[in-house]
Amino acid sequence: MGIDFSLCDAHWGYGGFHRFRGRLANEIGINLDEMAGFLVNGDPWDVIKDPIKDLLDHSDCDGYLTPRQCRKIYPRLLELIKDWSDDDYDKKQGNELANGMKKAAMKFKKLEFC
Repeated sequence: MGIDFSLCDAHWGYGGFHRFRGRLANEIGINLDEMAGFLVNGDPWDVIKDPIKDLLDHSDCDGYLTPRQCRKIYPRLLELIKDWSDDDYDKKQGNELANGMKKAAMKFKKLEFC
């Protein structure tokens, strides 16, 4: 049970995906658990200008990212995780997710959350 994606083999359990996105949020200087959607009356997303925002402010169990969103997100995702340990599960899955996003962008397909 957990989260899978079309166009790639990235996989996390729900708790693991939340932790992964929390780590990404920390990389850009925000606390994910204090943002709208994670906390009642949380901080608004519209003040966040980082391209990774579309991945952070997204349902963790359904929906999709558009090819345009993927084109913006995947390079930023790779940049944010590049210094994480090579044996880090989140980094391995993050690289796989970035590859799926790149495929989605190049093929003009949605990257679906399954």
